Amino acid sequence: MDTTNTFNIDEIVDRYSDMVYRIALTQMKNIHDAQDIFQEVFLRLVKYIDTIEDEEHLKSWLIRVTLNCSKTNLMSGWRKHTQPLELDEEQSQILFEMEEQSQLYEQIQKLPKKYRTVLYLFYYEELSIKEICAITQQKETTVKSQLSRARKMLKQQLLKLGWHNSYFKE
Repeated sequence: MDTTNTFNIDEIVDRYSDMVYRIALTQMKNIHDAQDIFQEVFLRLVKYIDTIEDEEHLKSWLIRVTLNCSKTNLMSGWRKHTQPLELDEEQSQILFEMEEQSQLYEQIQKLPKKYRTVLYLFYYEELSIKEICAITQQKETTVKSQLSRARKMLKQQLLKLGWHNSYFKE
């Protein structure tokens, strides 16, 4: 029985490039580092494509590798001795057409990394809590707690910006 997968790298890049880039940008907070992470993830995919079992495994593998590459980059000795370039307003506008989306994204970026990650995966990538647990290797209660805290923190930030309370589901 032949277990060789039939993934086409070009199709994978076309299908998942936005997802990988946005996760990297959420983690790294600047376009240049996100681009580096993006390239690293797809280089690793070329190297490890034969270990990918199916489409579901592919997506979670890409997310996990993106998070791991970001974490490695953030913890590198070089990074500890440099000042990061923050995502500026112009770059943020490029990512989102509506000003509200841009403001929301900017406020999410101000959250601690663990909260940014679960919010992004839950709302932007529409992953279930169980999928987030598998990808982040955390317990379900931890992910639920992080989502709850992140929502509360984000709501407070947005209310301070003048967002109306009716934007938020109770």
